[in-house]
Amino acid sequence: MSTTPTLGPVPQRLTVDAGQVRRLVAEQFPRWAGLPVRPVADGGWDNRTFHLGDTMSVRLPSAAEYALAVAKEQRWLPVLAPQLPLPIPVPLAEGVPGAGYPFPWSIHPWLDGEPASADRIAGPVRFAADLADFLVALRSVDTTDAPRPGPHNWFRGGTLRTYDEPARRALAKLAGHVDVDLAGEIWQTALDARWDGVETWFHGDVAPGNLLLRNGKLAAVIDFGTCGAGDPACDVAVAWTLLTADGRQAFRERLSLDDATWARGRGWALWKTLVTCARTWGRDKREAVNARRVLGEIFAGYQR
Repeated sequence: MSTTPTLGPVPQRLTVDAGQVRRLVAEQFPRWAGLPVRPVADGGWDNRTFHLGDTMSVRLPSAAEYALAVAKEQRWLPVLAPQLPLPIPVPLAEGVPGAGYPFPWSIHPWLDGEPASADRIAGPVRFAADLADFLVALRSVDTTDAPRPGPHNWFRGGTLRTYDEPARRALAKLAGHVDVDLAGEIWQTALDARWDGVETWFHGDVAPGNLLLRNGKLAAVIDFGTCGAGDPACDVAVAWTLLTADGRQAFRERLSLDDATWARGRGWALWKTLVTCARTWGRDKREAVNARRVLGEIFAGYQR
């Protein structure tokens, strides 16, 4: 019998409106009851996020699976923050179910910045080095009692084989559209790349939307819902999803990544890109175009 974890069914997400958030805040944190509440533009998929006044945000998991991360963030973000070179959203308060909302939730400080994108980054190599330095600091934090891969973070930090089935389904769907032989080879190489077993902290979702810029420079890192301790290769996927070729090289050198970790990181990038391509192929929306671009980056940088 396989010991590889399975992802389980697709989460059943719920909607939350500003009126519901106002009631939650008023009932549980009356000192903030008079502050205006409004949705955050592009406020997330795993969580519904709302502005609370000008300096705070309310973060509400959109499904039971994502609610598993609330206690973890409450416990660990105050521990991680003083040891990191950039701001992260340390929770200000923890809410409980109420006002028709069924899960725990959090109030965070609002961190100013705009989501990273290639056209907003002032210096690609400097950005890559700053991001690598942040991850070096994160990996240096003591992992005693840290959360290990599990349902709370969709098994980030664990084996890529957890994602083998959806990756293979995507490859089958993309046959005739992309070079599935090359993609399959890259995927298998990632699966075969051995981890040395040294656990470190990882973020788990180092993606453009979770990297905030000010004046084109990396200014903060947000959304630690998938963080934990284990194999940090999942944080390497950003090398293909956001960084330039020169930035990718600087990122690898700064993190001192060996070939096996680099291969696994490419695998993390490939899994999500294949699934996105399979779901959006033939569309011209930004998500589809970006996924095809990332797939090209993954292919171009691979050496047989």
